Amino acid sequence: MKTQIKLFQLFLILFVSTAIFAQQKATVVVAANLKTAMDSILKVYKLKNPNDVIQVTYGASGKFYEQISNGAPFDLFFSADMNYPKQLNNYGFAVSPIKLYAIGRLAIWSKRIDPNVEKMNSLLDEKVKKISIGNPKTAPYGVKALESLKHYKLYDKVKSNLVFGENISQAAQFVAFGAADIGVIALSDAMSPAMKKERGKYYVIPQESHSLLQQGCVILKHGKGNETAKRFYDYISSEKAIQILTYYGYSQNKKE
Repeated sequence: MKTQIKLFQLFLILFVSTAIFAQQKATVVVAANLKTAMDSILKVYKLKNPNDVIQVTYGASGKFYEQISNGAPFDLFFSADMNYPKQLNNYGFAVSPIKLYAIGRLAIWSKRIDPNVEKMNSLLDEKVKKISIGNPKTAPYGVKALESLKHYKLYDKVKSNLVFGENISQAAQFVAFGAADIGVIALSDAMSPAMKKERGKYYVIPQESHSLLQQGCVILKHGKGNETAKRFYDYISSEKAIQILTYYGYSQNKKE
């Protein structure tokens, strides 16, 4: 009887060890603007790779850059720009080529007014007291929003009305839930199901008003040899992933 119990215990140990080994985990940090699209991409990815565990955290690219620079154990980084991955590569925190996976767009979104009527001048409407944008210190989309405001010579007129979200998705939440009257947000957020439920309207800001929102991803030093991280890094370039990104307003063509 004791022999049978020991054999059973050994079987359990081997079974659990095999199950843990079969489930390969990657810790992935992702720019907040990508949340809706990335959630969809992950669902499709899991259908083809059921044993892969992708642990995702969304937030501001600048915050993630600081954490990675200070040794945070992340395997893969999807930034809202190319600059943060390039800096990580320069300082030895990256182990893969930096991949341009998407080009983002900006939009003006509001429930109070229709920004398609006055377009950029919607920000000057008398009903607008607060304008939400991403914090340019941590959010690349916030940097591009300021570029666009300055391009149209609006910045000096509206700077006292600006309220900053830590990341671009928080800026979208501010305007969706009434903490701001209008927002300069990611087009991907404006097209998300959550924002559609709020029944606001959006205007796509002309891309020539700011430098390109080129978004890059990179496998980090902690992810070296992590096959799950490598598979997901490769998958973001797949036809299905590109279709999902395109659906939410991203492109891959620098000339678009």
